[in-house]
Amino acid sequence: MKKIGFLSFGHWSDHPAYNTRTAGDTLLQSIDLAVAAEEIGIDGAYFRVHHFARQLASPFPLLSAIGAKTSKIEIGTGVIDMRYENPLYMAEDAGAADLISGGRLQLGISRGSPEQVIDGWRYFGYEPAEGETDADMGRTKALEFLDKLNGDGFAEPNPYPMFPNPPGLLRLEPYSEGLRERIWWGAGSNATAIWAAENGMYLQSSTLKNDESGKPFHIQQAEQIRLYKEAWKKAGHEREARASVSRSIFALVNDQDKQLFGQQTNSSDKIGYIEANKRAIFGKSYAAEPDQLIKELAQDEAIQEADTLLLTIPNTLGVDYNVHVLSSILKHVAPGLEWR
Repeated sequence: MKKIGFLSFGHWSDHPAYNTRTAGDTLLQSIDLAVAAEEIGIDGAYFRVHHFARQLASPFPLLSAIGAKTSKIEIGTGVIDMRYENPLYMAEDAGAADLISGGRLQLGISRGSPEQVIDGWRYFGYEPAEGETDADMGRTKALEFLDKLNGDGFAEPNPYPMFPNPPGLLRLEPYSEGLRERIWWGAGSNATAIWAAENGMYLQSSTLKNDESGKPFHIQQAEQIRLYKEAWKKAGHEREARASVSRSIFALVNDQDKQLFGQQTNSSDKIGYIEANKRAIFGKSYAAEPDQLIKELAQDEAIQEADTLLLTIPNTLGVDYNVHVLSSILKHVAPGLEWR
């Protein structure tokens, strides 16, 4: 069995081919898609977070709304750039969203990735400490966020409070028990995957990673997941490790599918640079008729290693078409790979 979720980048633009012309369109359609996805048996609704772009940027209102309108589906991000975050305020927002959903939040965070503007986190009022890089700052904030999710008191209470305080130091409220155990780290390298395991975070491995061996993408990603699992076991965590991968996968079952995605049938890995002087490898997209798709996906070692598969969706094509995309995978592909 494998959990199958969707990952939306949340694009919008005033383009004649888009069903998401405005930010409001994207937000409301994201809620509707999560509701529909739960109804057809999808396990997770995940959303990218990008600042200074016509994409989803403030996840907690959206996650809370989805949590209030669904009952089973996992709700998460992939990923929140911690360089932009106040860890304490974020812990409050995350606790509230998790309580609204009944404990279904699966929050993906990371140290950040290339962005639309230069050092965008500076506009949010954040600067790395002396001797730190912005990546260091992101990881430091992540650890503080994890610490505050433990629910331990740390703040000295006012001796003359507006309302009576419980005894001892005060923690952040609202506190959601168990959320600390449902935080995922978006790792671009083997080393950061191991770091995530050591710090008790689940692993989100995307459709790109640092090219560390020159091997095909899915093999490098599978090796990353195995290293993560070994580090998790060595760390002695009591709960089971989890690892997700994301893929663009389209089952071509009608003429519209073939028109939109038929050109991707010969997709292959790509090499590029996500940061200056840092070579990255990008995984290929999959698009084929179901029988061929099953054969190709059976060879993807990283999908086999992961317990969760996130299907990246073309959110601009609207709710109905994306429900069709997800349903096609569940109906025509998942059974043949014993994911269901």
